[in-house]
Amino acid sequence: MLVKPLLSFSLAILLSLTTWVQAQENINATVSQAWQMLDYLATDYAGAVENGKVVNPAEYQEMQEFAQTILGYVQGLPQAEGHQALVQQSQELVEHVQALASTDVVAAVAHELGDGLLFVYPIPTAPSHAPDLAQGAKLYQEHCTACHGVSGAADTDMAKSLEPAPIAFTDVARANQRSPLSLYQTTSQGVDGTSMKAFPELSETQRWALAYYVGSLAYTSQAAAGAQLWNSDALIRAQIGNLNELSRARAEQLFPVLGEEKSQQVVGYLRAHPEELAEAETGLALARGRLQASLRAYQAGDKQNAITLALSAYLDGVEPVEPLLNARAPKLRSQIELSMGAYRTSLSKDAQQAQISALAQQVDDLLQQALAVVEEGNYSAGAIFLGAFTILLREGLEALLIIIAILAFLNRANRPEVLPYVHLGWISALVLGVATWVVARFFIDISGASRELTEGFSAFFAAVMLLSVGLWMHQKSVGDAWQVYLKEKMGAAMGKNTAWFLFLLAFISVYREVFETILFYAALWVEGQESMMLAGMLSAGVLLALIAWLLLRTSKKIPIATFFSASSALIAILVVVLTGKGVAALQEAGWIDVTLAPLPAIGWLGMTATWQTAAAQIAVLVVLVLGYFYNKRNQ
Repeated sequence: MLVKPLLSFSLAILLSLTTWVQAQENINATVSQAWQMLDYLATDYAGAVENGKVVNPAEYQEMQEFAQTILGYVQGLPQAEGHQALVQQSQELVEHVQALASTDVVAAVAHELGDGLLFVYPIPTAPSHAPDLAQGAKLYQEHCTACHGVSGAADTDMAKSLEPAPIAFTDVARANQRSPLSLYQTTSQGVDGTSMKAFPELSETQRWALAYYVGSLAYTSQAAAGAQLWNSDALIRAQIGNLNELSRARAEQLFPVLGEEKSQQVVGYLRAHPEELAEAETGLALARGRLQASLRAYQAGDKQNAITLALSAYLDGVEPVEPLLNARAPKLRSQIELSMGAYRTSLSKDAQQAQISALAQQVDDLLQQALAVVEEGNYSAGAIFLGAFTILLREGLEALLIIIAILAFLNRANRPEVLPYVHLGWISALVLGVATWVVARFFIDISGASRELTEGFSAFFAAVMLLSVGLWMHQKSVGDAWQVYLKEKMGAAMGKNTAWFLFLLAFISVYREVFETILFYAALWVEGQESMMLAGMLSAGVLLALIAWLLLRTSKKIPIATFFSASSALIAILVVVLTGKGVAALQEAGWIDVTLAPLPAIGWLGMTATWQTAAAQIAVLVVLVLGYFYNKRNQ
């Protein structure tokens, strides 16, 4: 009975993945073109408008065309969270250009729109490894010197004959506004209406090498000073943590924190030596650096940058090593989450600097403890086995209880025709979970925020559905409601809507746990001892199967009313747990404040020591209690 639906679903998944890849390529191309235009407009608008007057009509007309084209590109992108805001920003950009707004205003709007575009519709924005500057220099001499000159000053005879004139890469003011990504996009796509052509004959690696070399020419004399700064100041190293950040970084972005001179020196050094990022601080060391940078930014009056750095300290520094901390020091991991959340909340509420400094010191002490735990060395074979076993057992048991409750209900209701929908739901979740790992591993990078948001919203969704199922089950356990229900439904199969509802509930419940489990196993895999990890997974899988068999067998012997009462009670507990986990995940993503409370933290109940989690779980308990008395009253 299940083979045909599974075959159909597998074919649908294959077709969907193929369609998704094609659609993603089209989206990436649109985003790439729109981003390049935004970058070009932000930089070159100054050559068209000055002090509210058009100084170059041809250039100004091009800026207007670019703004309109960008608006069309953004409007044509598929709907997503944040899409409407991007459309509105695009419309504002068109209005600013038409109104002859100042260069600073147009550049700020264009850059903000570009950053938002990459956030809502992520595309690859960095090379896979550090570019080879020697290769970049060679490619520059072969392809670029005729127009841009040997030194990049655009002082050749050919340059003088071209209109518009080629860019002088030694112009520091202009270089401050460009990132290696913008130079890479220009090399890849060219610039319409100019002599700058695309270089499709160069490989992606070669174009990145060329972009980094060109981007370093304006800062040649400042690189030595940048090396000293980079090697001596943790605050500076906290500003740029990897190649992705370096590839998108403009020197002017660092001005508010480092000042213009130091920003140019650091950017010049890193563009000339991108291999430094291979040894840059990562994980907990990065978290400590960004925490310190956040504190300094707050002390300097830059509240928004302080909040951004604090969130990055968790998502980019702590989140990647959470699986290791969970296995070795789960209590410490929980303390770090709560403390960093409380620190971010205090920043957003304009707390006194003394309080902020104390909180930052508390978080840093915890991070140092975690760093010592992580650096203890690789896991032993026994630790790997135990970690893999407990992870799957813990995450799998929660989903298993939900699936068993549904299956037991269908068996007791004599509805075998609906069982394939439930099985299809949890099997689909397993398949999609593996597909998620493949996509995240080989195609895109799932950020810390995206992981937390996926876990948070899926937990809320499952909690809402379970709440309705649990109240319904309790209703059928009261008085003779079950016998009445059987008389009404015995002659007819459940509707398609109900069957697909159960499919969705099974899918969401299992996918959330699979998603989280995959993150843990990915961290364990790099520790080695793969055979012990697989043995732990297999052992946990066998134990879960045994538990499922025992629960299903036991459920057949329990009286109907007792079965429904027990099932509704179990589901009520799971609703409370999932609500707590959903709030905690959104707190980690920075969507919900963190206010510490004198409450116990009980992970298996989804309880954390914050008022927000407690309030959400209490609200759910109130709904459950009201539903209980409502069912009793109407029996």
